[in-house]
Amino acid sequence: MASDAEPGRRRRCCAQDTPDAPKVPDSRGDSDGSRRGSLCDRHCAAINNVQGDLGDLGCHLHRPRVPPAMSTPSCYQQHSEEVCESCVVKTTLTAENAVEANKLSNNYKFGFKKWKSHVTARPWEDRSEIVKELYSDLNVIRGSGGSMLTCGNVLYLLLFGWWLSFLYVLVAAMMFVTVIGAPYGRLCWDLAGYFLWPFGKVIQKVEVPKSHQTCKAGTGESSALLGGPTPRRWRPQCWAGTGYWHRASTVVWLCLGYPVLALAHGLVCVTAWLLIVLIPVAKLSARAISRVLLLPPERVLIRRLKMTEVPLEGEVILCCYRAANPYYYKYAVDGINVFAVNLLPLVLVTLVLGYADSPNHLTGSAVKFTLALLSIMPLSYYIGMAIASISAQSNFAVGAVVNATFGSITELTFYITALIKGSREGNRCYAEVVKSALTGTLVGCVLFVPGLCMVIGGIRHQEQRFNSRSAGVSSALLFLSVGGVFAPTLFSKVYGKLVCGECHNVTQNPLGHYLCHNCHFDLMDNNGTLYYSHVQPLVYTVSILLPAAYLIGLFFTLKTHTHIYDIHVSDCHMPGHHHSAVVHWSRWRALVILLLSTLCMSACADLATEHISPILTNSTISQYFIGVTVLAMVPELPEIVNGIQFALQNNLSLSIEIGNCIAVQVCMLQIPILVLFTIFYPTNFTLVFSDLHVYASMFSVVLMNYIFMDGKCDYFQGTVLVMVYFILLAVYFFAPSPSGC
Repeated sequence: MASDAEPGRRRRCCAQDTPDAPKVPDSRGDSDGSRRGSLCDRHCAAINNVQGDLGDLGCHLHRPRVPPAMSTPSCYQQHSEEVCESCVVKTTLTAENAVEANKLSNNYKFGFKKWKSHVTARPWEDRSEIVKELYSDLNVIRGSGGSMLTCGNVLYLLLFGWWLSFLYVLVAAMMFVTVIGAPYGRLCWDLAGYFLWPFGKVIQKVEVPKSHQTCKAGTGESSALLGGPTPRRWRPQCWAGTGYWHRASTVVWLCLGYPVLALAHGLVCVTAWLLIVLIPVAKLSARAISRVLLLPPERVLIRRLKMTEVPLEGEVILCCYRAANPYYYKYAVDGINVFAVNLLPLVLVTLVLGYADSPNHLTGSAVKFTLALLSIMPLSYYIGMAIASISAQSNFAVGAVVNATFGSITELTFYITALIKGSREGNRCYAEVVKSALTGTLVGCVLFVPGLCMVIGGIRHQEQRFNSRSAGVSSALLFLSVGGVFAPTLFSKVYGKLVCGECHNVTQNPLGHYLCHNCHFDLMDNNGTLYYSHVQPLVYTVSILLPAAYLIGLFFTLKTHTHIYDIHVSDCHMPGHHHSAVVHWSRWRALVILLLSTLCMSACADLATEHISPILTNSTISQYFIGVTVLAMVPELPEIVNGIQFALQNNLSLSIEIGNCIAVQVCMLQIPILVLFTIFYPTNFTLVFSDLHVYASMFSVVLMNYIFMDGKCDYFQGTVLVMVYFILLAVYFFAPSPSGC
């Protein structure tokens, strides 16, 4: 959910690993020529089979470190006489400041949350013209930008323009009736035409000439110094010398006209902001409330722009050309994406409605469950950004602790509240739903997340490459974790006693075939000897070994074998573009937001589990399907968006790592924590899954490892993963509900 593109990711060709070596800036136009002229670049391209889109990639030379006295401060250095002795593919990242560099480096660390958005404010000159236009005020007069008859402008006319203009006409008539408010009546009449179609028109705040500030009785002619006639609204009275807020007409306007129009513009502003693509209309209405309608009528001038016309001297208040801009999905407020900003009021509505309307007088359980589930999405975004902000501004130890503590808080909050409610009601369905959600998260992050990123990234890039060694570490941990998680299930299948609810003889022969229903392996036979003496100790053993394996993986990738990721964050910037870090959220602010978001997440999870029972009872859809889809993937939507953005930037390694890390954390952290929780708070949760969960998980992990074997992929392989995921969803959809539900 980024407001702008991530700094360019480059590959460099080097003979020695010199962190302070200069680096050629990334440029689509100029870098191609330099790459073609470099022998080392051609050698690197041949070795690494570089093809397709290389706009963000390039091979750069490294020379041995030279003394500071001999080195030049510029990042633009020529390497025409150098020849590369050996090519080693490395990933070089560029960042505007140290905080952003730390965030980019954390993205490649195993166990750290991958975050696409910036945690610091980007320098204005480094942004594209498209993004600059998003943040510009509607007070700039540009040249002719083409026809004003666009789909967005017509949409404004149909949604807001006609009734807003009609309202201005009514207010103008009301002000004329008061007589004393006639100047505001003429202003509203002119604004009625403006807000009907504001495109290509300008509202200016003009200065009243001195000749009109000291006018005498009978003076009505224009001054020769003006070179033209006096604007019509200046002629009736000479008000510039009197106090504006003490006029009788101003009092009438503020009591009768302004509140009605301010309310209408406020409604337009909120509606346009929620639609996102119409944010320019929201800016238009906000400026009308705060500036235009509070100016004296004689200071407001409305005119239509012409290509050959020279604008009058004076401040431009409003000048709008387009009502809609599809790029506003990149818009951010204080570093927060506009989608997360718009969904934040939904959290407040959910909490107020959920706890104030406990008897369900206003809405039913289905509506409250849906609102609670949707509220988890923005809260997951805020938790993710807070974790990324704290990690980027802290040392490695603090970042590792924060990621390990709060990285899975979204899912664990829901799982624990569901298990508590199931234990209080004595309902086994909640434990089965939690198991389905765990399996759905595992399968979705192994198949759907990387598959979708491959498809979307493959549409822009013909073939994408990724670090197969780092993906291999995650794959090995996945094999280990899946084997450990499902070991108690396989043990129970081998030694458990098969018990069936109903059996019917279909052949009417005592020795014939029997058809049985509701069959399961009973682990509590002989007073639970098998479970308490064999299965439960195995569960505890696995729950200890899996977190230990996770810690070993962290030590392996972050300490002893950091070269697997081969990440170099460059501190080389373009001349004149050195910037200090201006963080969006300080560490204390991020910590407060993290704690508040976690608290709200707990409340929303409590509401979701409180109102899921009628859905599980009355729905004709299998509880398996509800768990593996809605409950599993909705909290992961911010991560999916991050993965897609990385894939579009040709950084598929991070897209794959997002899914793998979540899947590994499900097996190696979340499930052991749930087992630990059941020790202190007994619930119906046992680490014995259904056959469908076992087969789906194992097949997904095997298929993922097969696809990722060669370190490159395209949209076809992504399509295969997505299609297999949908096939598994179809199996869950038609599967019968678990026994006891």
